[in-house]
Amino acid sequence: MRILGIDSSGLVASVAVVAEGQLLGEFTTDYKKTHSQTLLPMLDELKKMIELDLNTLDAVAIASGPGSFTGLRIGSATAKGLGLALHKPLVEVPTLEGLAWNLWGTDCLVCPLMDARRNQVYTAAYEFVPVGDGFEMRSVIPQSPSDIGDMLEKLNGLERRVIFLGDGVPVYLPVIRDKMKVDYSLAPAGSNRQRAACIAALGEIYCAAGKTVEAALHQPEYLRKSQAEQEEAAGEERRKTIP
Repeated sequence: MRILGIDSSGLVASVAVVAEGQLLGEFTTDYKKTHSQTLLPMLDELKKMIELDLNTLDAVAIASGPGSFTGLRIGSATAKGLGLALHKPLVEVPTLEGLAWNLWGTDCLVCPLMDARRNQVYTAAYEFVPVGDGFEMRSVIPQSPSDIGDMLEKLNGLERRVIFLGDGVPVYLPVIRDKMKVDYSLAPAGSNRQRAACIAALGEIYCAAGKTVEAALHQPEYLRKSQAEQEEAAGEERRKTIP
């Protein structure tokens, strides 16, 4: 099985190819340019480097959200375009699961934090449970948009050591240091941001289990309305209260 992974859900842009449990190649950048400038050139360069015939792919795995609204749309459009052109299915991998997969096998709780602005984060908590000769990732706290303080309170209540990762960590590190009562660690560079290798690796597992969608049917999972939609809804509520 050969899976192309794409992640543009946050500040990082990343593409990777995994085949039969082996990472064949990955291109990742986190440097100022927009995803519309980087994704396709990165994919083209990766294709050349590993001499990849896109027609040999079994599926395209996409970080399906949550994350940046613009980033998710760019990734979604890229994955859908490839899926439609190649007649390949998509594998929708939740962004937070892909982030947590960076720390595969740890005995700590894994808590991805993606900055959602206004003291909010997209977050969840996962654990790795030994199964056979590997590990299965299980959700302990389901993914949701959350107040950072509320999430830290939930983690304290679980009374287990936690590893934090994601672009929300540097933003809310002072809050983490102030409110965490249980032991915690911060994931190091190389395993603390989105990686398409993790999306492709999970995509391979999900694809083998039949968890695919037709490219035309894929939609990003935003988890909450955009700022413009929230403001429009708030304005509508205010208009309803005016006599």
